[in-house]
Amino acid sequence: MHILVINPGATSTKISIFQDEQEIYKKNIEHAASDLIPFEHVIDQYEYRKELIMETLRTAGYKPSDFDAVCGRGGLLRHIPSGTYEVNDKVLHDIYNPPYGEHASNLGTILAKAFADEANVKAYFVDPVSVDEMTEVAHFTGFAGMERESFFHALNQKSMARRASNELGKNYEDLNLIVVHMGGGVSVAAHEKGRVVDVYNVKDEGSFSMDRAGSLPVNSLINFCFSGKTKAEVKKTLGNQAGVFSYLGTRDFREVENKAFSGDKEAKLVFDALVYQHCKDIGAMAAVLKFNIDAIVLTGGMANSKRLCAAISDYVGKLAPIIILPGEEEMGSLAEGALRVLRGEAAKVY
Repeated sequence: MHILVINPGATSTKISIFQDEQEIYKKNIEHAASDLIPFEHVIDQYEYRKELIMETLRTAGYKPSDFDAVCGRGGLLRHIPSGTYEVNDKVLHDIYNPPYGEHASNLGTILAKAFADEANVKAYFVDPVSVDEMTEVAHFTGFAGMERESFFHALNQKSMARRASNELGKNYEDLNLIVVHMGGGVSVAAHEKGRVVDVYNVKDEGSFSMDRAGSLPVNSLINFCFSGKTKAEVKKTLGNQAGVFSYLGTRDFREVENKAFSGDKEAKLVFDALVYQHCKDIGAMAAVLKFNIDAIVLTGGMANSKRLCAAISDYVGKLAPIIILPGEEEMGSLAEGALRVLRGEAAKVY
């Protein structure tokens, strides 16, 4: 079976073709900032990106009828359980009327639907960032009417949790895991018997990351919000100009690590603080699982750092075995989700 996978990002659109589990073609279509300036909203980029994908496929010798299914990256959709979903009218409605804001990944479902319709096959999406399997008590904050929300690297977290389960020789649904995704954003989640029962929201809580603030002191945050800045300025500052970037002026973890271990005391302190906060989050998720943990899984681009993984292990290695699975496998995870349905698993309904 042949599956076309479409993964739109802020400045690129990745496409892959899988023959069953084997990736047989891939292309990263880059988008210059000047090409995207004319589009006021992300959804306005739909035709532009669709034409580029069509041209890329034609050049590579593929046509829509070659595919048995098309799977796109899910975006900021409504909160739903994990799984593979068929793209339906309700999905498309929410892409045009996004409940949680605009993001390039929102285009994944509508682009998948367009190519699937031409091929007369089904369009799917898998584990969007809005996956919510948190327990009822985990949604509580300390203020009535304000709830914790689930936004995290669900696609990679679920995929790596399954890989770790395979390494342990057990089913994902039989294990308790803590998965730590460390990339541009950080998400730390408690996986209990196949469900993510709690997670530090990658958008606004938990450890700081390369350019996101994570949890902040409430009174200091209030003062910052009322310091003459607009709402948009506050969100931009804390969403992509905070974290490591606010301390060291870089979003490249490799640069931070090189400086930290070459005598730069400030960079070393930031490195240590990053490790410290990650481990505090891991400890909290260990408590969620009542310290019944089969493994701690470190993944994402930063998991390529042996120093970082070793430092985290020094803190939390006594809790459970550490499994290191660097990088992300988004394209393969999307293809696997579609394959599960093509092989008989029922697609979920959005």
